[in-house]
Amino acid sequence: MSLRVARLDQRAVVPTRAYPGDAGLDLYALEGAVLAPGQRATLRTGIAVEIPPGQAGLVLPRSGLAARHGLALVNAPGLIDSGYRGELKVLLLNTDPSAAVELAAGDRIAQLVLVRIETPTPVEVDALAWTERGMDGFGSSGG
Repeated sequence: MSLRVARLDQRAVVPTRAYPGDAGLDLYALEGAVLAPGQRATLRTGIAVEIPPGQAGLVLPRSGLAARHGLALVNAPGLIDSGYRGELKVLLLNTDPSAAVELAAGDRIAQLVLVRIETPTPVEVDALAWTERGMDGFGSSGG
């Protein structure tokens, strides 16, 4: 299986996997940026992808950036629908309360994971099927 990728800018880096079999494809920053403490920024990748029908792309954080620099994705995960053909952009947030984070062009800033999806048609009903859990929500399992 292949993923069609279009470079929208000649400086763009095509997504790569760090190791064979990795689920995520690393996404690279097209341009450098400095994020002050608490600042968020939209970083361009310079690429567009053609997600196959029946799949969606999830833009996920890189654990190393989170652990070392406190960088998080504002809308994690970001959702790329199969019909979208625009540039992939990554919404980063510097959660560190005191240190700025500097990113250079070509740095790995997020990862893209493709997942199979279902697209059921919503049907309104008077009641839902009974389950043991019912409407028990947050914390209901004792954790």
